[in-house]
Amino acid sequence: MTRITTRSCSFRTAEMLRQDGVHPVLARLYASRGLTTTRELSSELAALEPPAGLLHIDAAASFLADAIEAGKKMCIVADYDCDGATACATALRGLRAMGAQVDYIVPNRFEYGYGLTPEIVALTAHEKAPEIIITVDNGIASIDGVEAAKRLGIDVVVTDHHLPGDTLPDARVIVNPNQPECGFPSKNLAGVGVVFYVLLALRAELRRRGVFDAQTQPKLDSLLDLVALGTVADVVRLDANNRILVAQGIKRMRAGRMHPGVAALFRVAGREARSASPFDLGFAVGPRLNAAGRLDDMSLGIECLVTDDEGRAWAIAQQLNEINLKRREIEADMQDTALLHLDAFEPANSSTICVFDEGWHQGVIGIVASRLKEKFFRPTITFAPGSDGWLKGSGRSIPGFHLRDALDLVSKRAPSLIDKFGGHAMAAGLTIRAEAFEAFCEAFEAVGRALLNEQQLERVIETDGPLEDAYYTTQFIELMDGQVWGQGFAPPVFCDEFRVVSQRILKERHLKLLLERNGQRYDAIWFGHTAAVGERARVAFRLDANEYNGVTRVQLMVEHAETA
Repeated sequence: MTRITTRSCSFRTAEMLRQDGVHPVLARLYASRGLTTTRELSSELAALEPPAGLLHIDAAASFLADAIEAGKKMCIVADYDCDGATACATALRGLRAMGAQVDYIVPNRFEYGYGLTPEIVALTAHEKAPEIIITVDNGIASIDGVEAAKRLGIDVVVTDHHLPGDTLPDARVIVNPNQPECGFPSKNLAGVGVVFYVLLALRAELRRRGVFDAQTQPKLDSLLDLVALGTVADVVRLDANNRILVAQGIKRMRAGRMHPGVAALFRVAGREARSASPFDLGFAVGPRLNAAGRLDDMSLGIECLVTDDEGRAWAIAQQLNEINLKRREIEADMQDTALLHLDAFEPANSSTICVFDEGWHQGVIGIVASRLKEKFFRPTITFAPGSDGWLKGSGRSIPGFHLRDALDLVSKRAPSLIDKFGGHAMAAGLTIRAEAFEAFCEAFEAVGRALLNEQQLERVIETDGPLEDAYYTTQFIELMDGQVWGQGFAPPVFCDEFRVVSQRILKERHLKLLLERNGQRYDAIWFGHTAAVGERARVAFRLDANEYNGVTRVQLMVEHAETA
């Protein structure tokens, strides 16, 4: 079931924002998303939360400054997704600019799995011989890995944003806004955001020591294209702080001031960097970078982001594009198989979905879980074979069901079922024994039934209500495209009643409509939907500027429609 609702909006707040000079429609949109003052709209770097609010960040800065002074060898242990790759590239570029001797290693997900494991420590020690390991976008759960490093005399600095378990690793320093007793107001920093903050604190420490002054210090704002890309691609909540980081990164991209690898990824994706948007980062640039970690080796993605050679960046971007095309093929096959497995699935009788197939690729199960969650609107975990009788699972959730906490509950109720797990509210990963699959499905469904009610299992399309006739214009679309929308700060979706003038099916997959309201007619398209709608329809839609034969016209992108 899908139903359309309208976000509640404080008229008083919207009016105050409007009186402060905000466009009347934007004032209403912001008020309904919880903004109360124009101060929260600032996208200037000066409005960022100061680094000092992050627990232990001064200790990390001091320790790294000492290490740079002593010429110690450092090695970054990265994660194999887009956040991990951008965090690694940001750390490499930032630390090198401050005089550090630093290299990196990224675990191959198929051989070593996720995070700083004892095996990765052994490999790092053997290949890179570092005195210090810095984790980015991982490490908060690496208790055994940190112990293994300490036994080899290697200090570990953990920078991460994932939720910690009951015990923290005994690292030299941990910087993570989600660790206990950290009062940092933005708990939603991505891994790359945490790294950026550590670099800001380190630069301030080196300034204090007289290594740089305000004129000679490295310009860390040059890293913001990487920070924006990782933040959007990791689908973390775009709170006020993250919106500043993303807005600043996008501003650099639009001005052409981005790293060669980011520029090459835009080009290979056929997107214009001069009109870059969070949508481009999340659906065009990010997936091409992610594909390397899913099917191959994320080192390729990191190399794309750290090279300053435009020719090399372009060559790698083309390779990444090829890998992404292959990923899409594999994903389409896996999706078809998943739907066969779920042929008899009755959403009305289930709160969750678990699917396993012997032939699945563990690098792609997360995307398939995401697609199934979208289709059935149920928390979904897909499993692929790991090594030696293990299964790797990747899950995606729906609002109101905290996936990591749900897995924690499963493991407390049935301690032998899950070997290890980790993640966030909306996405998580786990490992189980192959023979435990059925029992896990039952235990996960039991937790789903306990935590979810019927209302939560209904797909709700939240809209911003009707849009005044005067704003169905390309100028208004441009104004909206200039804002940073994303996870937790939803892009505008309007809703109104229209007369359906005509409707036809395009390419056997999409519904093309001509809609009329107050004497005005609008082209509309409902992607992935073929069932006809009634003569009068209540339509939830996004506004889109559609360019065809050199003419740009307003088009409505239908999110959902029901007969009025």
